[in-house]
Amino acid sequence: MPFRTRITEMLNITHPIVQGGMAHVGVAELAAAVSNAGGLGIITGLTQPNPGALAKEIERCREMTSAPFAVNMTVFPTINSPDYKAYCHAIIDSGVTVVETAGTPAIAELWKLFKAENITIMHKCTSVRHALSAQRKGVDIISIDGFECAGHPGEDDIPGLILVPVAADKISIPMIASGGFADGRGLIAALALGAEGINMGTRFCATKEAPIHDRIKQCYIDNDERGTNLIFRNLKNTARVGKSEVSDEVVRRLSQPDASFADVADLVNGKAGAALMKTGDINSGIYWASMAQGLIHDIPSVQELIDRIILEAESILSHRLAGFVRTSPISESIDRESIR
Repeated sequence: MPFRTRITEMLNITHPIVQGGMAHVGVAELAAAVSNAGGLGIITGLTQPNPGALAKEIERCREMTSAPFAVNMTVFPTINSPDYKAYCHAIIDSGVTVVETAGTPAIAELWKLFKAENITIMHKCTSVRHALSAQRKGVDIISIDGFECAGHPGEDDIPGLILVPVAADKISIPMIASGGFADGRGLIAALALGAEGINMGTRFCATKEAPIHDRIKQCYIDNDERGTNLIFRNLKNTARVGKSEVSDEVVRRLSQPDASFADVADLVNGKAGAALMKTGDINSGIYWASMAQGLIHDIPSVQELIDRIILEAESILSHRLAGFVRTSPISESIDRESIR
């Protein structure tokens, strides 16, 4: 029994499960697998070296799936900024109908390009105030990222249990819950809190189709919910990564007085992180990971994972939660419309 929400309707997908856009992981093989399993797969735009390569990756994905998929575009401050508009035109010219965006306020310039082509925009935020701003500027879907997430959780440190319902109270457009989701329990919780789907990143990293070395996938299993480090806190650019000797050293160096990015640049090099995913050398760089590691115990195929999540969610609704419900004179007298 598929779950029907505004997210499934808008994105034309079977299940309200979205694969996060992840650097060096969101390629055609994983995106197609997620879409074929009924979710929404996402190709990470800037993982491709140039706009032409992105266009080819989109075409490769189309050869693997006839289901909808999206492309991620993230704008963050960098020393050598890519040609974002050229990447956007590659997305538009390739006929992609959904994009996931994230990053600085400069992303609004890209929204104008996408909106002119009637492309559905999902924007990732880590705070309600940013979500409201994005809604006012015309995005179609909010993906709200709790403190548990991998990558950049923002600086407010608000976990999803609070962030999702607070956002749901104030946002009128559809919302996806992101950060720490990995199973059917999380899906049901997200729906109960006011979201209409979930975004998963770390959990999809530990699947057969993820283009990651088996040793790194095993790290997701071996680590538990405590197995992450928060780095760049003193730089006001907090990032959550997998706990390792390298990320421990990053934390140590940045804890020193007057520490700067230059003190850890050799450890957090993006090229080293990309190579780590291929070589499995855990001591060569850092890798993204969320608190969801505590919920990862195997490496299934994407199809097996999504099927399991949906079956578990159905079971929770029809058995566990249903078993808690008791009819009473008090419950019968409640005006149910007043608490919707």
